[in-house]
Amino acid sequence: MGPATKQILPGILFMCAAGLVFPVMGGFAKLLGQDYSSLQVSWARAFGHVLFLSAMLLPRFGLGILRTQRPGLQLARSALLFAANLAFFAALTFIPLADAATIGLMSPLVVALLAWPLLGERTTRLRVAALCAGFAGVLVVLRPGTELFHPAALLVLFNACAYALYQVLTRIASRHDRPETSAIWSSVVGAFVMLAVLPFVWITPRNGLDLLLFCGIGAIGGLGHYFVARAFGLAPANIVSPFQYFQLIGAVAVGWLFFGDLPDPFVWAGAAIIVGAGLAIGWGETRRGPAGPRA
Repeated sequence: MGPATKQILPGILFMCAAGLVFPVMGGFAKLLGQDYSSLQVSWARAFGHVLFLSAMLLPRFGLGILRTQRPGLQLARSALLFAANLAFFAALTFIPLADAATIGLMSPLVVALLAWPLLGERTTRLRVAALCAGFAGVLVVLRPGTELFHPAALLVLFNACAYALYQVLTRIASRHDRPETSAIWSSVVGAFVMLAVLPFVWITPRNGLDLLLFCGIGAIGGLGHYFVARAFGLAPANIVSPFQYFQLIGAVAVGWLFFGDLPDPFVWAGAAIIVGAGLAIGWGETRRGPAGPRA
C-alpha cells in the first residue's frame, strides 16, 4: 500500500466526522431558534467560527494569514455563507433537522451545474440528468401542494444554492489565497458586519445552557470546516466527496436524540434519489480519470 493510498482512509474518516459534526451544529441552532432570533444565532455561528480558526491558525501562521489578494471575492464568499446559514437556521425553526439536511444535499449537484459557467468545467449530460433527478428528490421531500408542505423548506433550497455558489467561489479563491486565509475570511461578514444589526435583535442568554449552546455553535461549525479541509487535503475530491452524504445519518440521529423526530418514508425516498444522483456524478468523475486540483 503506497503513501498516497494510506492517506485515503484518513481523508474519508475526516469527511465522515464532518458529517457528524455539522448536524450537531444544526441541532444547537434549532434549540436556540426557539427563543432567539435567527440573526443572533447566525452571528454566534460566524463569530465563534472566526475565533476558533484564529486561535488555531494565527499562532502557526501569524497575522500574514489574514492578507488576501482578492478581498472582494472573499467578502462575496463570506456573505454567501452567512446568507446560507441564516436561511438554514431560520428554516430549522419550522421543519425537522433531517428534512432540512436532505434538501441541503442538493448543494453538490448545484455545484456541478455552476462549474461550467463559472469555472469552465465541462457540463456533461450525466451532470444535467443528476441535477434533474436530485430536484425530483427534493420535490418528493417537499411535497408541494399538500398540507405537509411548509414554505420554510424553500429557505433550505435557497441555502443549498447559496452554499453551492460559495463552494464555487472558494475554488476560485484557491487560485489566489491560501486555504487557511479563505477559511478565516469565510465568516467575516457574519461575524463583524452583522454587529451593526445585532443590537436590534440581541437577547442576553437566559441561562448557562443557552450560553453554552451559543459558544458551541461557532466552535463546532469551525471544527466541521476544518475536518472538510483535512479530508480534501488527504484524498482526491472525487473519492471523499460522496461521503459528505454521511451528514444525513448524523442529522437523523441528532433529530431523534434532540427532538424525537424521525423522517417519514417520503423523506427517505427523496434522500435516496438525491444521494443516488450525487453518487452518479462522483462515479462519472472517477471514470473520467484523476481529479484535478483540489480547492
